[in-house]
Amino acid sequence: MNKIKAVITGVGSYIPKYILTNDELSTMVDTNDEWIMTRIGIKERRILKPEEGLGSSYLGSKAVLNLLEKTNTKPEEIDLLICATVTPDHVFPATANIICDKVGIKNAFSFDVNAGCSGFLFALSVGSKFIETGKCKKVIVLGAEVMSSIVDYTDRSVSPIFGDGSGAVLLEPTTGENGIIDELLEVDGVGRHYLHQKAGGSVKPASHATVDAREHFIYQEGQPVFKWAVSKMADVSDEIMKRNNITADQLAFLVPHQANLRIIDATARRMGLEKEKVMINIQKYGNTTSATLPLCLSDWESQLKKGDYLILSTFGAGFTWGAILLKWGYDSK
Repeated sequence: MNKIKAVITGVGSYIPKYILTNDELSTMVDTNDEWIMTRIGIKERRILKPEEGLGSSYLGSKAVLNLLEKTNTKPEEIDLLICATVTPDHVFPATANIICDKVGIKNAFSFDVNAGCSGFLFALSVGSKFIETGKCKKVIVLGAEVMSSIVDYTDRSVSPIFGDGSGAVLLEPTTGENGIIDELLEVDGVGRHYLHQKAGGSVKPASHATVDAREHFIYQEGQPVFKWAVSKMADVSDEIMKRNNITADQLAFLVPHQANLRIIDATARRMGLEKEKVMINIQKYGNTTSATLPLCLSDWESQLKKGDYLILSTFGAGFTWGAILLKWGYDSK
């Protein structure tokens, strides 16, 4: 009997309508378009405006509804939903539970995954295991982030980087050649010192003092994060190619986490890939954390063919990093 694999059979996405450009951002903090484009490669990012009173479950439910419609899937057919996020609606309950309620998924269990910017990749790995064991037939994995809710727009080192958005994929079983082939997932907890949110957890609960000290925003030491990201994302992407005997010519696309254009370029060079084989949309959305990978898949869906080799690669807070090798499951209609 052939081994069951998990294959992506659909992609959905949703981004907020409001566009925060570099020019507008330069009125809020000491920066400019040239500085941001040279160092990060971001032109604009989408923002879910605070006055709308909405959170990650809103973006996530919109992406899931888009996915269900595109794949002609009924909510009651879903067995499991996993939401990757670092900006949940609440500490509890899980944002995944709220999304299920909003879209009418009633026959599934659901939970959140927090692995920083690697959240979607780690969640995709977990979701695939439920398919491979036969426990589930239809699994939704999504990334949903309202990063603007934890960005200090007076901090030049952070404010240009992040945006809001959501993307989702549907996983189903197959015994054919397509689907998830291999994965490499890594962590090193020393990274917590360089990229984290200082307050709001059990170690440092919210108080007047933590709010006054602006400790509920992203804290990042740029140089250590950049050095680790360049090294680890390139290492794991190159390693998964080599151990599966995949050459640059065979690979259709690298799907990299959209944190910094220089990190993406370094990873592609290490893999021997020309720019045409690298999915890049950082200039439009910025770093949407766990949503970057599915947003790339959504933007490039029309260019993907059944059987295409893809490598999904990421690096995030924790530190977390990893790569997944897969063969694409369908031709776009």
